[in-house]
Amino acid sequence: MTDIVTGKPDRMVSVRTLFGIDSGLMVPAFSERDDHVPEIDEVYRFNPEVTLAILAGFMRERRVMVQGLHGTGKSTHIEQVAARLNWPCVRVNLDGHISRLDLVGKDAIIVRDDVQITEFQEGIVPWALQRPMALIFDEYDAGRPDVMFVIQRILERDGKFTLLDQNRVIHPHPYFRLFATTNTVGLGNLNGLYHGTQLLNHAQLDRWNVVATLNYLPRAEEAGIVLARVPELADEAGRALIESMISVAELTRKGFATGDLSTLMSPRTVIDWAENCQIFRDPAMAFRLTFVNKCDEAERPIVAEYFQRCFDRELESAAEREMRSTVPQ
Repeated sequence: MTDIVTGKPDRMVSVRTLFGIDSGLMVPAFSERDDHVPEIDEVYRFNPEVTLAILAGFMRERRVMVQGLHGTGKSTHIEQVAARLNWPCVRVNLDGHISRLDLVGKDAIIVRDDVQITEFQEGIVPWALQRPMALIFDEYDAGRPDVMFVIQRILERDGKFTLLDQNRVIHPHPYFRLFATTNTVGLGNLNGLYHGTQLLNHAQLDRWNVVATLNYLPRAEEAGIVLARVPELADEAGRALIESMISVAELTRKGFATGDLSTLMSPRTVIDWAENCQIFRDPAMAFRLTFVNKCDEAERPIVAEYFQRCFDRELESAAEREMRSTVPQ
C-alpha cells in the first residue's frame, strides 16, 4: 500500500466508462484503496452535470460547492465520485459544535515514555491539507464566523495554511481537493426551512471556482433508486405502490414551493417510507410514522389530501380517527 502522504494518482480513467456520461474526459484515479476511500454504492444514480462539476475539482483542483435542498444527496454524490476514483475522502459537518480549534489543532497533554508532555495535535484541516485527500465541508452555510475565516485561508489560489502557534506554513499536497455542500448558497434562512444557516460574505463565495446545483431526480430515476433499496417491491403491485409514493412526494415539493407546506419529502424520506411499508404492511400507517408526524399539525390535512389523491383512500380510517379522538391528550 502506497503511503497516503506521498501517494498520488497512478492511472487515468474514462469518464464515459466509469460514470456512463457522454464525455471524452479522462480523470486521475488511484489503483489501490485505503481506509479513507468511501464504499461504492452500486445503485447510486449520478447527475451528469453535477458529476462533471465534481470531476473538475478532482482533475483541475477546482474548489467545488454543491448546492441544493436537503435529501438530494449532495455529500453522497461527492463521496460516490471519490469512491469510484479510489480517492481518500473525509467529511466534516460544520455544525455549531465545530470550533476553530477542531479545524486548526490545539495543544494536548499526552503520555510518552510514562511522562506527561504537552504536544500540538493537528486539526482536520492541516492533516488533510498534507495528503491526497478530498475534504468535504457539509452544511457549509451553517459554519460559525470564526470557523469560516479559517476555511477562507485555504480557499486562496496557493492554498497555503499558516499554523500561528507553530510558526509553520503548510503547503497543500498537489492532490488535496476541497468541496462543500450547502442548502442556501449563503443566502441565510430566507424561507424558515434551514434554521442555523448563516449569510456568507461575497468574499467567501467568490473563492469557490465551481458551484453546481443538485435537484431532485426525474420521476423514473427516483423510482429506480427506491426499487433498488427495497427490492421486495419488484413486482407489479410494488411498482404501482412506489409510483403512488413518488406522486405524494412530488405534491409535497410543489406545496413547499408555493408556501402551502413548511416541509417536503426528499428521496431519502420516500426510501424510508418504502422500507417502513415492509415493516407495518400498511402504506398509510407507514406514511404517518415516516412523514406526517414530522409536519406542522396545521398542515397535516393538506398532506392527508395529497395521500388521498394519490392512493384513492383516506389516510386514516374512521375507526383510527375515532380511536385517536378518544386518546387523552
